[in-house]
Amino acid sequence: MPQSRLKILLLDSGKEWGGGTNSMLELLKRIDREKFDISCCFYNNYVRDKNETISEALAALDIQVFFIPQTQQPSWAKWAKEILRTLFFFSKKLRSASIYAIDKIWRINPNINKINSLLEMGQYDILYMNNQPSSNVEGYFSTTGLSTTVVQHCRIEPLLNRQIVKMVNDLCHAIISVSAGVQEKLVQSGVKQDICYTVFNGIDINQPLPDGRPLRQSLGADDQTFLFGSIGSLIPRKSHHHTLQALHLFNQAFPEARWKMIIVGAGPEHQKLVRMAASYRILDKVVFTGFKSNAMEYLAAFDTFILASRSEGLPRVVLEAMLLNTVVIGSDVTGTTELIKHDQTGLLFPYGDTQTLFKHFKTVYLDAQYRRKLAQQANQMVKNQFTIDKYVLGVEAVLGSIKPI
Repeated sequence: MPQSRLKILLLDSGKEWGGGTNSMLELLKRIDREKFDISCCFYNNYVRDKNETISEALAALDIQVFFIPQTQQPSWAKWAKEILRTLFFFSKKLRSASIYAIDKIWRINPNINKINSLLEMGQYDILYMNNQPSSNVEGYFSTTGLSTTVVQHCRIEPLLNRQIVKMVNDLCHAIISVSAGVQEKLVQSGVKQDICYTVFNGIDINQPLPDGRPLRQSLGADDQTFLFGSIGSLIPRKSHHHTLQALHLFNQAFPEARWKMIIVGAGPEHQKLVRMAASYRILDKVVFTGFKSNAMEYLAAFDTFILASRSEGLPRVVLEAMLLNTVVIGSDVTGTTELIKHDQTGLLFPYGDTQTLFKHFKTVYLDAQYRRKLAQQANQMVKNQFTIDKYVLGVEAVLGSIKPI
């Protein structure tokens, strides 16, 4: 008698459409529907340019989606947090614990109840969470009293404390890390080794690749214009300000150079970054495009791609740049260092070291042959090691190891 399909509820508690969302969609396009019956639960109906929503993207894949709208923080919670921050100014631990207690009342507990109802109604075998443990607390506790098994897909270097580690060890059947560095962080923090699995992100190496020349022309860049580029949310973690600082040094060193910096993304840091570029007198060379869904076209147009982040998981955008033969410069943080082997598949710089970042800008600007060598070696590595098939099979193996209770 054939085994029935595992019923899975995929929970995504994020606020925006990012690289993790794209990786999730690539998985859902290819996962074996004869083995896995997947529905999704989102907190937000993400929108990307051209007004495509995540609900539309999932409908195109014939995947059912539920939404749990999030209420705005009530004024009493806001004021209570401010008072507690003042009272416990001397202890970060006490501040964090007290603020969590407030969040648990107005946000976490209501979400626990709603997710629990969905799981019970759908009789799901697995709750599969697409984030990191500290962002999915309500998901873990929503399985109380149910036979649902918890699987966490940790897509970024996690933020952990003793309570979160205990929660994972007590309630999680398997935690999938997108890189060896993410898994190492989990284990070092106390997460049980035997529930940890590494499944590297992957991309479709056979997909049609865009020609970046038309986009270069639309950006006013001819063959003699050097295009620096970055793609990512305009948030502090992405550290776009370090890129601008290094470009300021580059502009001082090469005042006659023809170059532009293209920053693709949206977020709360936008105006701050605009002011910074203006203060460095390079605003005429820096283009802020906002969020764009055609990231691959931009990557194909760039001469070099920069990822200056404070933390990552295993950045999909780096794989995409490498597939497009665009040389990558990245900060030496978890995940990124597993893709960029310095002076072989790209260039690394110590996080925040804008002097070294400037030197890398200088190197790739002056030496086209060196750029081509790095890009070719990176391209071959992606094709050998980071295919989408390996990614999908790895996730399927973890999910398939679970036996319905």
